[in-house]
Amino acid sequence: MSAEVVLGKKAVAEKKDGFFIQTFKKLLKNKLAVFGLVIISLQIILAIFAPFLVSYGPNEQNLALTNQGVGTEGHILGTDNYGRDMWSRIVYGARISLVVGISTVAIGLVGGITLGLLAGYFKKLDNIIMRFMDLLFAFPGILLAMLIIATLGTSLVNVVIAISIWSIPGFARIVRGSVLSIKKQEYILAMRSIGASNTRILLKHILPNCTAPIIVNATMRMGTAILSTASLSFLGLGAQPPTPEWGAMIAAGQDFMWDAPHIAIIPGVAIMLTIFAFNVVGDGLRDALDPNMDIQA
Repeated sequence: MSAEVVLGKKAVAEKKDGFFIQTFKKLLKNKLAVFGLVIISLQIILAIFAPFLVSYGPNEQNLALTNQGVGTEGHILGTDNYGRDMWSRIVYGARISLVVGISTVAIGLVGGITLGLLAGYFKKLDNIIMRFMDLLFAFPGILLAMLIIATLGTSLVNVVIAISIWSIPGFARIVRGSVLSIKKQEYILAMRSIGASNTRILLKHILPNCTAPIIVNATMRMGTAILSTASLSFLGLGAQPPTPEWGAMIAAGQDFMWDAPHIAIIPGVAIMLTIFAFNVVGDGLRDALDPNMDIQA
């Protein structure tokens, strides 16, 4: 059977499925991405059903059972220096990580997409918007977040604001690049010639064609947001004790590395697995959304 016939049948089959179904089917062919999806799914389950999966409150203390090791009866992951159940704190920490990650990416997406569309489509605004984005890019991301938090104060809400602001330039640059390419296409020129408004062209015809790079970048940004939140909390600029946030847990456990290393190691492993999961899923989505991969296949 010729390659043209095979490609033709494949195209007909894909037309029956929606964009997201096609992408998901391609993603499932990547074993590493599937592994990442499993980890993310487990984290979502932990976050949603946290109260039903633990026997102790995340801040419930038992000073008679401090620094208990992994596998202690009644405490599968041991206890910390205040006798708090590590499993409970890890599970509730998953909820905080997901909420912060989704919030920062959502805010960054809204700001970045808006500025990127305006900069890419309107030449007069391009220079103004992108010079401001370059100004934000001039600061290393974590330092920019620390500067914002130092101004606003230390709290998880301010961490979300800081990381969101840091995320906007990256999304804006990606969207702008896509818009610059798409707006030169013949169908965009045709829409202009029949009198379509700029708002309709941007929202109905240009933005949907920017979806692929936005999805990939947003997925990877989730991992970055979770790592940044943990880093800021570790430095004392994010979640404050006794909040069960993974970065703050590592900070609290660093003084007990010789006597009870699990206090710092367990949340560190949780952060590592979560970031790994989002990164491999992002890589898988990039391959699934790349049209050149279909040609090679």
